[in-house]
Amino acid sequence: MKKTAVITGGAGGLGQALSEALREQGWHTVIIDLPGPRLDALVDEKDLSLYACDLTKPKQCADVCAQILKERPSIDMVIYNAGVTQISAFADSDLNSHRDLFEINYFSAVECARHFLFALRKSKGTHLAISSVAGFAPLFHRTAYAASKHAMEGFFKSLRAEETHHGVSVTIAAPSFVATNIGQTERDAKGFARPGSATDGVDYMTPQDAAQIILRGCQNRKAFVPVGRVATLSNAMNRLAPSLFFRQMMRTIGRS
Repeated sequence: MKKTAVITGGAGGLGQALSEALREQGWHTVIIDLPGPRLDALVDEKDLSLYACDLTKPKQCADVCAQILKERPSIDMVIYNAGVTQISAFADSDLNSHRDLFEINYFSAVECARHFLFALRKSKGTHLAISSVAGFAPLFHRTAYAASKHAMEGFFKSLRAEETHHGVSVTIAAPSFVATNIGQTERDAKGFARPGSATDGVDYMTPQDAAQIILRGCQNRKAFVPVGRVATLSNAMNRLAPSLFFRQMMRTIGRS
């Protein structure tokens, strides 16, 4: 029987790379994403189930999760990958956009974790949270985004403490800049954009390379996986010399 991984935001670049890598290992993947051409383009893929859903709508989320639980024999991994970024100064943003970003990046993950909690206990499976360097360190012009990723990390670190005696693994992966939407500079009315579209990033890595690092860390039951050279150096520097990290971050992507 094939193991099943559920991937939120799975129609995006990193989500697709994770799905492809897992299916190459013999998994069945379940992708949840907004309806649209990105999701439709995957309809003919093998060992793949597609579910259109706006995860910020509680009833839609509950109904889709219930359907997945009914249709799959087991849930062995849930990858919390759905998210957007907002690149703007705090002075230029408003509280409503801040709240809405949390609905996408944080609360949708919490809601899905609740729905799949007992299925993962049954399979002794894995919660895999896709965070960011902004989840453990400050990042210029990312106040709301960094706050949502810090919250996500705090939730999953604490969930690990509760689920470990059920045999459930919790891994947090923190990529730096993954080249998933380079050149796609479109922003919605709230200033939200797809991850990987930033023009101020450094040392971009491909989604395929990022997926391999993430899954290798997950399979080794790592608690935390910095993804890529920038994330690895940032993690070490922010822990050992946070003021140095701050200066380097400002020198690299900050604007005075």
